Amino acid sequence: MSLFDSFGGGTPTPQMPSGMGGLQNIINRFQQFKKMFSGNPQQQVQQMLNSGRVSQEQYNQAVQMANQLQKLLK
Repeated sequence: MSLFDSFGGGTPTPQMPSGMGGLQNIINRFQQFKKMFSGNPQQQVQQMLNSGRVSQEQYNQAVQMANQLQKLLK
């Protein structure tokens, strides 16, 4: 399972979940993904972008979501 798949990257317009229950769900999903992930995340995302598996728009949305999560997890 890839980062994009874990956080709704397979959908046309992934959205941050609303409410505290949704926030806890996405944090739990991230922690589960983090435990299972191996490799260089930056390299994998770049490969997905280069291969066309994800669009520039999906990439930008993922970066925005990651920045929001990063603020919450600090």
